[in-house]
Amino acid sequence: MAKIVMIMKSRCERCQVAAFEMSKTEVTFAQWDACVADEGCGGYKPDDEKWGRDNRPVINVSWDDAQSYVKWLSKKTSLNYRLPTEAEWEYAARAGTKTSYFWGNAIGNNKANCDGCGSQWDNKQTAPVNSFPANSWGLVDMHGNAWEWVQDCYYSNYQSAPLDSVAWEKWWSLNCDRVLRGGSWNFKSRYLRSAYRFRGGPTVRGSLIGFRISRTL
Repeated sequence: MAKIVMIMKSRCERCQVAAFEMSKTEVTFAQWDACVADEGCGGYKPDDEKWGRDNRPVINVSWDDAQSYVKWLSKKTSLNYRLPTEAEWEYAARAGTKTSYFWGNAIGNNKANCDGCGSQWDNKQTAPVNSFPANSWGLVDMHGNAWEWVQDCYYSNYQSAPLDSVAWEKWWSLNCDRVLRGGSWNFKSRYLRSAYRFRGGPTVRGSLIGFRISRTL
């Protein structure tokens, strides 16, 4: 089970963020494999690209796969786990800051895993979780390592976006493209910025995509 950090109710630039919890790290292979061993997650065993499992972030998982994990974990714990909303994710990544990264506007050296971040894993593979410093709210790898699915459908801008922290869905379609946040081990540092958004279809899998979980309090 993921370790949880509590983030208190506060106001972000575009929304009122309700109190929620978020996992300290991206979901790991060990956590995913526990789901599969318990006959959950559709029995799907993602490829680790020969980089190792255990405490590395699970990769090669789609948005649909992530939904199967939170469904299993919710049933297992009797708690309502889910993917974070886009508003929650950015709020948590910033941890009270307004800079490009929680540590400042420059990528620096060995603060994350990306193409040009100065780590031993740069542009090669994922790093084990907890390899880099946490932000002030105790969350790690919000920048880099693996792109993270969030709950929302992708919109090109924030016009008409909800004024609270709920997920922005398209009520007429369950098959919308979904939002990815945080950048990854093989993307340049500009894609790791707290505000940067990427998109992908809900069935897309890849060696640069993972997720973390949240829960409304």
